[in-house]
Amino acid sequence: SATLTDVKNFFYSHYAPNNAILCVAGPVDPQKIIALANKWFGPIEKRNIEKRNLHKEPKQNSPRKIEIVRDVPFNAIYKAYHMCSRNHEDFPVIDLMSDLLSNGKSARLYQKLVKEKQLFSNVNAYITGDIEEGLFVITGQLYQTTSYEQAESALSEEISILQNTLVSEYELEKVQNKFESNFTFEETSVLNKAMNIAFFELLGGAESINFEVQKYRNVKPETIQKVAQKLLNENNCSTLYYKSNQQQ
Repeated sequence: SATLTDVKNFFYSHYAPNNAILCVAGPVDPQKIIALANKWFGPIEKRNIEKRNLHKEPKQNSPRKIEIVRDVPFNAIYKAYHMCSRNHEDFPVIDLMSDLLSNGKSARLYQKLVKEKQLFSNVNAYITGDIEEGLFVITGQLYQTTSYEQAESALSEEISILQNTLVSEYELEKVQNKFESNFTFEETSVLNKAMNIAFFELLGGAESINFEVQKYRNVKPETIQKVAQKLLNENNCSTLYYKSNQQQ
């Protein structure tokens, strides 16, 4: 229902030099870059930028569940938990928590629920939290012989272990090492370096990129357990049973 006027108003309310971050990386002459930036962006006038005011979703206080039947080949389950924003102190903890559960075939969910118990053909955990608050999502594709009751019980058991048993130093260090190696490898690309610097400037300060790895290194097993107890509870969870009509 958007009109061309709506689109223009949105554009002129957000796309302006005084609402942009420009980052140039590589073997360049800073004075030439400043001159070129002035040449191409200088003539564009400042605009009145609308204040960012996204309404926060109310806290969820009880479980939400929905069942949907579609023409898909497999039954699947999705469990989504509300989580914090990118700048919150819990963000690296939750990010590592998702890696502990499902980053690779040595992770907990694959080892227990795919390889050992053979309840799922595929299982995953990931986060959507970024500048705004997001979601911690656990999802899995069920085998035909697996009921939703079995699937949900198995996921609950793994969550309970995370909440009640301290992660070993070895297991935590493994996912911390993975994060650091991926983060460092990204920096070998000039494009990624520029994008990361610009993004961290948007978060509050480009220099904070230098402390990102240490934030993840500072996460302790006790912190993982504490955040898991707070985050991964059913009152904070919305569950989707995504049923295949081919398996009815």
